[in-house]
Amino acid sequence: MLYPLGKFLVSVLFKVLFKIKVIGKENIPKDGPVIICSNHISNYDPPTVGITSPRTIHFMAKEELFEKKGIGFILRNVNAFPVKRGMRDRNALRKGLKLLEEGNVLGLFPEGTRSKTGQVKRGLAGAGFFAMRSNATVIPCAIIGKYERSKPLTVIYGKPIEFESLKKDKPSAQEVTDEIMENIKRLLDEYRK
Repeated sequence: MLYPLGKFLVSVLFKVLFKIKVIGKENIPKDGPVIICSNHISNYDPPTVGITSPRTIHFMAKEELFEKKGIGFILRNVNAFPVKRGMRDRNALRKGLKLLEEGNVLGLFPEGTRSKTGQVKRGLAGAGFFAMRSNATVIPCAIIGKYERSKPLTVIYGKPIEFESLKKDKPSAQEVTDEIMENIKRLLDEYRK
């Protein structure tokens, strides 16, 4: 796998290009299944979350990217797996659950696509599905700033989301996703000041 080498190379490159500050890394459990859910503002978000997390992350990525020779090769070798957008992709859901059952970290951008305005959009139900169908700890993540040379960029990992009271009401996957997105919004509001 190219993950350790890729993480090292991207870390070096991003340290040269951007002024990345990381807050709350200690909120990510050292072991056991974890879902990291982040807002999505740029194509650089997955490598940014990947290099700032202390654990290896398995990202879902849109299927079309795997069809491109160069990027497809890289994605397959840095623990990413494809998802068909705009439909319920049972294979991707099974793959994500299997990774969590094995105690891995699953990286998701619940909005499904980048926000051009920087405002958080409503997330897709997939994040809630994984949260409800697994025993994973869900960590909200907020990326604040712009990917511009020498400009500050902050990555915040929030405290694990508490779902116990919500689970008693037997919520839908969408309702759980909405709760995850609210936690991301709170991080953005708190640290944008």
